[in-house]
Amino acid sequence: MLEAKKPAIRRNQEKPKGAGLRRAANKAKEGASPAKSYTFPVKPPELMPGVAPAGVAAPVMSMDANPYQFAAQQFPGGGFPGFAYLSQLATRAEFRQMASALATELTREWLEFTSKQDDDTDSAEKIKLIEAEFKRLNVRAAIQTGAEHDCYFGRAQIFLEIAGADRSTPLILDPRTIKKGSFTRIVPVEAVWTTPAGYNALDPAAPDFYKPSSWFMLGQEVHASRLMTVVTRPLPDILKPAFNFAGMSLSQLAEPYVDNWLRTRQSVSDLLNNFSITALATAMDQVLQGDDDGTDLFARAELFTATRSNKGLMLLDKDREELVQVNTPLSGLHELQAQSQEQMCSVSRMPAIVLTGISPSGLNASSDGEIRIFYDWIAAQQEAYWREPLEVILKVVQLSLFGEIDPDIGFTFTPLYQMTPKEESDIRLQDSQADCAYIAAGVVDPSEVRERLARDPNSGYQSLDTSVELVPPVEPTGEEDPAATVAAGGGNGPTA
Repeated sequence: MLEAKKPAIRRNQEKPKGAGLRRAANKAKEGASPAKSYTFPVKPPELMPGVAPAGVAAPVMSMDANPYQFAAQQFPGGGFPGFAYLSQLATRAEFRQMASALATELTREWLEFTSKQDDDTDSAEKIKLIEAEFKRLNVRAAIQTGAEHDCYFGRAQIFLEIAGADRSTPLILDPRTIKKGSFTRIVPVEAVWTTPAGYNALDPAAPDFYKPSSWFMLGQEVHASRLMTVVTRPLPDILKPAFNFAGMSLSQLAEPYVDNWLRTRQSVSDLLNNFSITALATAMDQVLQGDDDGTDLFARAELFTATRSNKGLMLLDKDREELVQVNTPLSGLHELQAQSQEQMCSVSRMPAIVLTGISPSGLNASSDGEIRIFYDWIAAQQEAYWREPLEVILKVVQLSLFGEIDPDIGFTFTPLYQMTPKEESDIRLQDSQADCAYIAAGVVDPSEVRERLARDPNSGYQSLDTSVELVPPVEPTGEEDPAATVAAGGGNGPTA
């Protein structure tokens, strides 16, 4: 039996339409990069070599094997990118500006040391010594750097170096453990150099549950009380081991918003560079019928692109080709860029003028309201996360200076918002009017108002001597004694 022959394709037989266009489209898609993903698997963190001692497996890698598996199932994309990846983000301007602006505002006005004993000369001398010691230790710069680390890596760690102390033992605030002159330095430590040496993962009711009791710092075990840890964006317990007990990094939170801003900025730049598009109407019947893969068509386009300029010359087929110039409207680009910047500001909790330095436009535009809200948020951050480590530093400084802790000495965070001279004068005027009303009503005595003015550093009369007794002024009666007037040197006296 003869095998049936396949029907031959005739020369004039119609070929599948669109085959050439599909081949040309596939050729144009070659080299296209896939969309960026912002999800990371939940897994044990990768440690830098030497962080954990040789031959010692960090408990963070083994104690929570089951939580890793459970978290990986429940949060397939909620993992930790790693400190190396976050360090790369720290080299980009947008992330550095977020961290730098927040840390700078956090420490800009700094601290004011106070004493409950207002008239205590001894406390005043102690405060002067404490201020000098804080400057020597450069506490302000250490806190600022730690705040930047918290933004970059999700964790700030401040190491307290006590001369002659065993780093693995708890820091006990006592004159017997902290000798005079033993407080040598304060060092902010990046999160990449530390990992937990042990923590409680058994009793959720315990105060140290999922809180490392000690850390490995490049192979050395350091007690948590000597390596103070601040996490301003904490994570749920189930994710803490995967993040190496760091919080959520501001850089990781802001990365999609920053990338969106960069794409918008680049798109606007590309649009301005190519806002005028030239369309060439030419014969495409061979490509549409599948006889051509588009090679000649792309060559034609490349020829036009190469010669396109104000002085270039393009030859066209007068019967089958036509050039059309299409200009893209440029309105609304400013709003698109501003919206992308606002999205970055929202995730960082900063007004645009703080993050970018750009003031709002318009006749009556002002950022005072947004700045006041931002300052209130900074004040809340100071009290919630930074007061406790600063109080520890203050106590260690007192033990190192005086051999004891004065419970009357403390500190307050200086408000970021500072009044203008006019606002201060208006407030003093209102206070003086209220004082006069209270004195007239017999509520307070003038001496009490005088003492308040002497104690208030913003009153303008803080140097008043309250021990001097003032003579009340004599109210005029309307009757004057001529003799008294002459004796006082007034008038010409009686004449003959």
